[in-house]
Amino acid sequence: MAADVALLDATVRLGTASLRLYCWNPPTLSIGRNQQGDFPGVPTVRRPTGGQAVWHEHEVTYAVAARISVFGSLRDAYCEIHERLARALRSLGVEAVLADRPAVRPSDRPASCFASSVGGEILHRGRKLVGSAQVRRGDAFLQHGSILLDATQPSSFNGGTTLAAVLGRAVSFGEVAAAIINAWRHFRPSGRQPVRPSDVIASLAPR
Repeated sequence: MAADVALLDATVRLGTASLRLYCWNPPTLSIGRNQQGDFPGVPTVRRPTGGQAVWHEHEVTYAVAARISVFGSLRDAYCEIHERLARALRSLGVEAVLADRPAVRPSDRPASCFASSVGGEILHRGRKLVGSAQVRRGDAFLQHGSILLDATQPSSFNGGTTLAAVLGRAVSFGEVAAAIINAWRHFRPSGRQPVRPSDVIASLAPR
């Protein structure tokens, strides 16, 4: 997560736009910026973004840092980044769509970030495939999230699913990363200048 924050720092200082894809070794629990609780015996990191606990193991984790003006608004950024990821997943045979925004009271929110959608998330037949969160710093933002390859989330996801379950086969980090990079080429947020691949592909490396 420190590398994600470094991307945001670079955006604040230099105006860069970056995409980072990575995996976890060892598997780790990340907790939201303001989340309370002790997790003894479990490798744990705190995210710069909010939200609840996420177990990172068999997944592709992505991070995007950019100026908000690249997309127009934080909401537009959230949806356009997810649409780009959904396009990559569709190229692998996944029926990936963006969720509509439901009315969810805070008391209804379950413990896992994958247990429900709040609108704009990537779904397959109503079940969440990607969970994401944002943080803003001045005119810049960081958005990061998890694309689940196989079933390692606690509580059987409570409404989430994985690429392995959807496709009925094992799916590797490299396969998904390659699809994302291909979908990101010539990236042009709606009504704005294209962002060169060299600007958005920052790293392909384990945590």
